[in-house]
Amino acid sequence: MNKLIFVNRYFSPDHSATSQLLTDLATHLATHLCSKKFQIHVVTSGQIYDDPSARLPNVEMVGGVHVKRVWTSRFGRRHLASRTIDYVTFYVSAAWFLAKLIKFGDIIIVKTDPPLISVVAAAVVRFRGGRLINWIQDLFPEIARALGVPGNKWTDRFLCRLRNFSLHSARYNVVLGNRMAQRLIGNGIRPDTIKVIHNWADSNEISPIDRNVNPLRKSWGLENKFVVGYSGNMGRVHEFETILKAAQILDKVDDIQFIFIGSGAQRAWLGAEVQRRKLKNIFFKPYQPRDGLNLSLNVPDIHLISLLPAMEGLIVPSKFYGIAAVGRPTIYVGDHNGEIPSILKAATCGYIVSIGDSSGLADRVLELSQDLERAKNMGEQARAIFNQQYEKRHAFAAWELLLSQAGNG
Repeated sequence: MNKLIFVNRYFSPDHSATSQLLTDLATHLATHLCSKKFQIHVVTSGQIYDDPSARLPNVEMVGGVHVKRVWTSRFGRRHLASRTIDYVTFYVSAAWFLAKLIKFGDIIIVKTDPPLISVVAAAVVRFRGGRLINWIQDLFPEIARALGVPGNKWTDRFLCRLRNFSLHSARYNVVLGNRMAQRLIGNGIRPDTIKVIHNWADSNEISPIDRNVNPLRKSWGLENKFVVGYSGNMGRVHEFETILKAAQILDKVDDIQFIFIGSGAQRAWLGAEVQRRKLKNIFFKPYQPRDGLNLSLNVPDIHLISLLPAMEGLIVPSKFYGIAAVGRPTIYVGDHNGEIPSILKAATCGYIVSIGDSSGLADRVLELSQDLERAKNMGEQARAIFNQQYEKRHAFAAWELLLSQAGNG
């Protein structure tokens, strides 16, 4: 029996978005169609996204999946140098283990954490006679360049060529949206190797809960509030100044409350800014456990998504799928022509405001806070498009078809 081998730095019980998506797909495949054809493996690290000191078993079975956690350094994400060392040690350990694990005909699916792991995997796969599929969550080094990470054009070109080597080597390159697909085509990647499979949410775990019966709203003191939520990673690719200024505008409106749930590179800055500006209408909660995610996503009456316009086509905010699953409207702060805005427009399930348009954002929040029926209708539209296109069964069916084609190719 051939093996289906996933490679990513994080896996269950880690709660980061890409880890949860990988866990969903790998465990599904281990118990459904592909289990008749493949033995499912995951090569990962022993780390937790926001806790590098965590210790997880080196080898275990998770939902029928053979999990191997290779050794890495544990310096964490706080500094570029420490992250780089963690990346390099994962590259070396993963390559060594893959060279022993891969046999002729195996399929290796490589995600994009750490950056350029696909290059390492492509070299090993070619040597061992496997078949490579890249599951692309973001495009590096373009994302680093857009964020202003130190470097020069010669380094960028070299890294792009390395990355493109792995894309050209792959049987398929799975991307998250049409704009990302166009980016790859612009890099000379053959269109027939590019497949769009959206990320997803699970309707069995995440579904609408009436705002008046959600116990978390009561325990967080939000029973009589119109809640504006941001849930997930507060990273460098997101823009928060527009949101903070909108909160300042609405600070005197007693029944409107902003809540940030999660963590990330900008979490400390956000907390400091809320204190400096003396905003009383913003508070923070940490990442919620997966079994509590349904309640926390249902707390807000509307959700915010923010993405720097330069990031369009390089990343797709996966938080949208959970928002749609709980039947809440989205206000997107970013490029009006972005991937998520195209969905919001087509489904009439949210609004888009430009970066810097804090007054426009405040107006949209105020409008929906005064028209709960409109907010409810937009949320129902979000849930409808979720059921039609973004529930996990659609993505799983697309993955099963892709793997069948890859296995026959």
